Amino acid sequence: MKTVEDFKNGQLLAIDKPLKWTSFQVVNKLRWHIKKKFELKKIKVGHAGTLDPLASGLLLICTGKMTKQIQDFQAQVKTYTGSFVLGSTTPSYDLETAIDKYFPTEHISEELIYQTAKKFEGKIQQKPPIFSALKKDGKRLYEFARAGKDVVIPTREITIDYFKIKNIKDHKIDFEIQCSKGTYIRSLAHDYGRALDSGAHLSALRRTKIGEFSVENAISIEAFVNNLNLD
Repeated sequence: MKTVEDFKNGQLLAIDKPLKWTSFQVVNKLRWHIKKKFELKKIKVGHAGTLDPLASGLLLICTGKMTKQIQDFQAQVKTYTGSFVLGSTTPSYDLETAIDKYFPTEHISEELIYQTAKKFEGKIQQKPPIFSALKKDGKRLYEFARAGKDVVIPTREITIDYFKIKNIKDHKIDFEIQCSKGTYIRSLAHDYGRALDSGAHLSALRRTKIGEFSVENAISIEAFVNNLNLD
């Protein structure tokens, strides 16, 4: 049975974030229930690495004094599974926005798909998507994007430990990627499509691991709330 002191001293919660929830919504939901359960006015709760609303999977939540270790968890390697769709792009590089361009795919062979994936392994330069929460000149990048304004986004170095192609069917590619902190799989989809002399966008994404933590050992938001109220 978890006590109020347990949460204040620090808990690390492995949550399986559902689709369409923002990471902040998960944090706010858990904080609200912890405060309600123990009749607290405030308690520190934070997450160790954002997941986009259209992504599901492992989200590490820290409470109390454990929030001091958030940066340590954020720095750990992450593993994702998901799907790219070849032959088209979107402004957000995923399904948040509609397809804006179509590209030929007739020249893309299975061999080219595998060879091109290998080219992205190791240290690479990546430009974050403009539809992101990164800040520039005090504003979120997505604010510039939604206002239709052009903005220069600098590239940054990331590391792709491996980029495995798991399945190819028609224009859909299923993948598994292990990468460093700061990697945008959406940007990888966009760059990968361009490297194929075509286009691509991210159609599904799930985070399966953060360091040694696995989504297989994570619980749903509902399960956390039920367990909290059972104590």
